[in-house]
Amino acid sequence: MINLVIFDGLLDEVFEVITALAPLLAVLALFQIFALKLEWKEIYQALMGILMAVLGFSLFLQGVYIGFLPTGEEVGAAVGGADYNWLLIPIGFLLGFVATSAEPAVRVLTYEVEEESSGSIRGKVLLFTLAAGVGVFVALAMARILIGFPLWWVLLPGYLLAFLLAFFADKKFVSIAFDSGGVATGPMTVTFILAMAVSVASTLEGRDPIMEGFGLVALVALAPILSVSILGVIVKKKQTS
Repeated sequence: MINLVIFDGLLDEVFEVITALAPLLAVLALFQIFALKLEWKEIYQALMGILMAVLGFSLFLQGVYIGFLPTGEEVGAAVGGADYNWLLIPIGFLLGFVATSAEPAVRVLTYEVEEESSGSIRGKVLLFTLAAGVGVFVALAMARILIGFPLWWVLLPGYLLAFLLAFFADKKFVSIAFDSGGVATGPMTVTFILAMAVSVASTLEGRDPIMEGFGLVALVALAPILSVSILGVIVKKKQTS
């Protein structure tokens, strides 16, 4: 039999999603009344799409909360409290890579970039670049928790480097890079990795989970900016050579 406990709180998620989408739906309704004037068939298709989106988002968030959050906490507690906790660094890279690859917003971005560039910027190349960049910075975040160095040691030089790379990268990649920072910090990456980081900080003696565990989202947001900008520099160099 199906364990119905997994659906506990699902109605709360549905209400949360509807509340979040309500302003957008209100704007669309105003456009329909005063500008779009869509046919009833098109309105029906739009409503079915909205219904599917609400159900999809609700089930997705429910899965994240009952699956990824507890798993991230267990992984962090198990490895962080072990003698071989240095393994958190390669594990962080691997989890950052696969979580970003599965991030829905990242998939949408890479698809749109390939579509709008008429295939000149391959979606798979961009996806690999984003995932690898996030993986490196999640590994760096795990090293930061283990060693205990301040967050600004990474953020300050990281953003200075990002603005410096903007002068040398292909201009198309600069705008993509800064948008990538936002899409990479989605529910897949943030939920799982953040839960693991806080759990790791909780298991280490002398580490404050608030001070050490958080700040990961800032690193994840910075990672794609740098990795995609570097890709833009490589592309520009190939074009001019």
